[in-house]
Amino acid sequence: MNAIQPSQPPQQPQSQPQHRAVPRPKRHLRQRSYRVMAIETTAKIAVNFAISAAAASALTQLLPYQWSQQDKLQEVHTEVKQMEKRVSTLQTQLNRNFDPSQTNSIRQQQGYKFAPNQMPIVLTNQEEAEIDTPSSLP
Repeated sequence: MNAIQPSQPPQQPQSQPQHRAVPRPKRHLRQRSYRVMAIETTAKIAVNFAISAAAASALTQLLPYQWSQQDKLQEVHTEVKQMEKRVSTLQTQLNRNFDPSQTNSIRQQQGYKFAPNQMPIVLTNQEEAEIDTPSSLP
C-alpha cells in the first residue's frame, strides 16, 4: 500500500493554447426560449387577471353589506344617545327622590296634600265655564 510509485515527468505546456469550443445556441432554440417566456408571461397575466376579477367580485358583494352594517351602527348610536338621556333624567329623579330635603315637595306633588298655610289654586278654562252655565235665565 505504501509502495513507491514511479514519478511521472512533469507535463510540458503545449505550444498551442487550447480553445474550448463554445456551442452557440441555434436559432430555433432561441425562438423556443422566447416562446416559453411568452407563454409564462401570458400565464402570469391570466392568473393576475383572475385574481383581480375575484377581488372585484368580492368587493361588489361586500360593499352593500358594509353599507347596511354602517346604517345599523348609526341606528344603534342614535338609540344609545336616547337611552343615555333617559338614564340621566331617571338618575336625577332618583337622586331627587332620595334627597331628604325634597321629601315635603315630593309628598305635595304626589299626594296633592298641602301645608296648612298654603291654598291650592285650580285653573279652569273660562270658555268651558260659560258653556256649562246658561247665560240667560228664564
